[in-house]
Order: sequence, then C-alpha cells, then structure tokens
Amino acid sequence: METFVRDYLRASVESEEEGGRMRWYPWHSAEYRFNHIRNVVDIAERIAEAEGANVDVTRVAALFHDIAKLEVDQDVHAEEGARIAREFLTSHGDYPSSFVDQVCSAVEAHSYQGPLGDVSLETRCLIEADLLDKVGANGMALMLLRMGYESRTHMDAAEMAGRVLERGKDARARVESQTATDIAHRRLKRVKWYREWLEAEVAGIEDPVDESDD
Repeated sequence: METFVRDYLRASVESEEEGGRMRWYPWHSAEYRFNHIRNVVDIAERIAEAEGANVDVTRVAALFHDIAKLEVDQDVHAEEGARIAREFLTSHGDYPSSFVDQVCSAVEAHSYQGPLGDVSLETRCLIEADLLDKVGANGMALMLLRMGYESRTHMDAAEMAGRVLERGKDARARVESQTATDIAHRRLKRVKWYREWLEAEVAGIEDPVDESDD
C-alpha cells in the first residue's frame, strides 16, 4: 500500500511536462509529499492509540490523505484522494465495506476547517496529525529551505522561526485531543529554543514575536 502511494506521487509529477505546481520547491515534490505522508501516518497512529480511535482506519486514511495532492487543485485533492483510496481498497484485498467507507470518509474530510468535534474520531486524529507535521523541527527545516530558495540571508532565520511558532500556535489552538496538544507544546518548545539560540549567537537578530502566551 505504501509503495502504491509513493509510486502514484512520482507518476503524478512525471506526467507533467513542465513540472506542474512549483516542483522546484522541495515541499511540492513527490519526495517531500511522500515524506509528509509518512510523518502524518506516524503522528496519527500515536494520537489514535492514545485517544481510542480505530488505529487501522486512521493509519490507512493518513497514508492516502494527500495521494492526489500533486495532480489536482488543492480544493478537490481530498475528494480525489478518497476516490483513489476506495478504488485501491476495493481492488486489493478483501477489506470490509465498513472499513473502506471509514477510511474514505476520513480522507475526504481531512481538509475540513470547522470544529474538530464535528468529525469522526479517526478523521480528527488525521487532521490533527496533518496540522502538527509542519510544526517543530520539521517545520523549521522547511522554512530554512524556503530561505535558500528565496535568496534570504541567515539574518532572516529568526523571522522564519517566528512564522513556524505562529503556525504552531494556530495548530495548538485548533487541535482538541490531549495527545495532539501535548505534541504541539513539545514541538513549539523546540522552535522557541532554536530561535533563542540564534539570537544568542548571531549579532543583530532581534526577537520579532511576542511569546507571552507560550
């Protein structure tokens, strides 16, 4: 199943003559997208186990949640991902229809922007994991990569760390489970420490973010 998802992402990029949607940015490449999916699977499993969700449903939904991300527009990638997941699950193995329906429902709803109490527990675990992947050390690494592509200097690193902190605060405010909240707190601390180290070591870097709520 994991091999299918990886190969599908690669094929999505290879089928586009000019590289599609900013493929020169690493986070729009098949390699980055597959790594993001694997991260989300790991985080979603952890949340599902702690919160009493169906771990198998959550794991498979996380694996398929962004499979269509590189071939369709953002606003329809969740629905298309659910379609691909259903097609795969119904043609590979003998999965119960209830399992397939739960997986596809979670994939289709993972872009939902409303209160997480309105979705199934498995969908909530997936959404929370998707939010948390870009928070913390991984989010900081992506911002540093972005700095290079935008020809920024290391003097902008603290500003970029501030952006990751703000994103993390938004994620922390949106997640509902205690497990996801705890993960968000730990990841926010890592970015805060990194920025403090920068400020201590690089002359001229100033603290651009109010951390009174940390």
